[in-house]
Formats: sequence, structure tokens, C-alpha cells
Amino acid sequence: MTHVEDELTSQPACWERAAAEAAEHAAVLPEPGERVAIVGCGTSYFMAQAAAALREGAGQGETDAFAASEFPHGRAYDRVVALTRSGTTTEVLDLLARLKGLTRTTAVTADPDTPVREAADALAVLGYADERSVVQTRFATTALTLLRAHTGLHPATAAADARTALTEPLPEGLVECGQFTFLGRGWTVGLANEAGLKMREASLSWAESYPAMEYRHGPISVTTRGTATWMLGDAPDGLAEQVRGTGALWIEGRLDPLAELVRAQRLAVAVAASRGLDPDSPRHLTRSVILP
Repeated sequence: MTHVEDELTSQPACWERAAAEAAEHAAVLPEPGERVAIVGCGTSYFMAQAAAALREGAGQGETDAFAASEFPHGRAYDRVVALTRSGTTTEVLDLLARLKGLTRTTAVTADPDTPVREAADALAVLGYADERSVVQTRFATTALTLLRAHTGLHPATAAADARTALTEPLPEGLVECGQFTFLGRGWTVGLANEAGLKMREASLSWAESYPAMEYRHGPISVTTRGTATWMLGDAPDGLAEQVRGTGALWIEGRLDPLAELVRAQRLAVAVAASRGLDPDSPRHLTRSVILP
């Protein structure tokens, strides 16, 4: 078993622990009414998108998400939350250093014994979700689960759905597809973005992601036989029929959307295996981007 396979199968237990311990981290996480920015790089940025949409949608305060390198320093925030598995990513550390003494910062990390300890004002440590793999799976979804539980939006069924996602066979014909499109709405747009990234990282697949309603505005033109369109969350009316009409494979999101992301992670590993690729050694990637 590859590292990434081992780590993605441990997600239900990680989520249960994160949800159970959310209250212990409450003091360093955003309070209702605060104006918040959540930042990250790569996978962590996409989790930030999902978390921001969840928090603002729950009426807990204006919440934005940014890639750490694109943070708008002209805007005022009560708190900035940085998601960083390694605690060493250059763009995140540079941003936290620039915000020091100006804006309260919290880093959600897997490794506190890294430069992020000094860079952030406070830490929420998820050491049990750390990973050996380059490709992120359990840390990202566990960090999102922590933020989801902190806002009171983590359903009790999520971990059970994740176990279902790990045991049910993937849809017939899906691994053989040559192109994959992932769709989301609201907070699941971030999950769709992450699903597409997993496919590109682990299996070198042609993979795209869009807000579901935007998909009709051009991207559907590449949908045809031998491609797959996967909806994370509830689909807009009529979209499934429209995709099936192109000859493409339509994948309905039946489980909790975060559990659907687990299914997409499994797909990335399965496609990698079918192509003779090692998902633990993705091309041109390192576990953390550290710039000179």
C-alpha cells in the first residue's frame, strides 16, 4: 500500500477526533461576528475556500479565502487563519510575518516544531493527521472538519459516509475515462477544486473544476464519451440529464460532500495505478514549497 492510500483510508477516524476536539481549539479559532480571512497554498487554499463559504453561509461573519501569495493587504480583518500541513511553506510564513502585530493569526498545522510556531500568534495542532505523502489527503480534510465542527456544521454522518466512500466500488468505467470534471456549489466549489487537483497530482489526468452553474457556460463543450462529470453536493436541476445527453459519465454526489472528496481521492490513486504511476512520487512536486 502506498503512503497516500494508507493515509486516505484513515480519514474517518481523523474526522471523528477533530470533531471531538473542536471545543479544545475554540479559543484560537474565529469567533462569531469576526471578519476573517482563511489562507493556504495548493490543497490548503481549496480547503480555505470551502471553510470560508461554510462560515459565511452560516451567518458567522464575513469570511474570505485567498492563496497566501495573493492576500490583499489593503483589507482589514479581525483574524487570519492559515492552513499549513508542514508549517514551512514560504508564502504562508511570509504572510504571517507581515501580519505580525497587526492582525491576529492562527495556524492550523500538523507539525508545531517548525517555523510556523514563531510566525503565528496561535496554533491549532492536528499532529495525528500528519502525512508522509507529498499528495495531501487526511490533513486537508481533517483541518476542514475542525473548522466545520467549530462552526457547528459537521454532521454526525460524515465519518460514516467516508467509510462508505472507502469501501464501495468506484462506478464502472470511471477509471478508464480520459478526462474528469468536478463540480460544486457554495462550499463544495472548494472541494471540486481539490478533487481536480488530486487527479492532476496523483495520476497526471486532464481534470477540471467549476461552480456547477458555470459549467454550462463553456466547459460543457469538452464533455463527451470517455469523459466523466462528478457533482459534489446537490446538482442544479436538469444538469445530470444534460451531461448524460453528451454521452459522458455522470457521477452523482450521494454522500456527504467531504466523503465524496474521499471517493475522488480513491479515484486518483486508482487511475495512477492503471497508468503505472506512483502516487507517492508525483511529478515535479515536493511535500512543501520552500523558496530560497
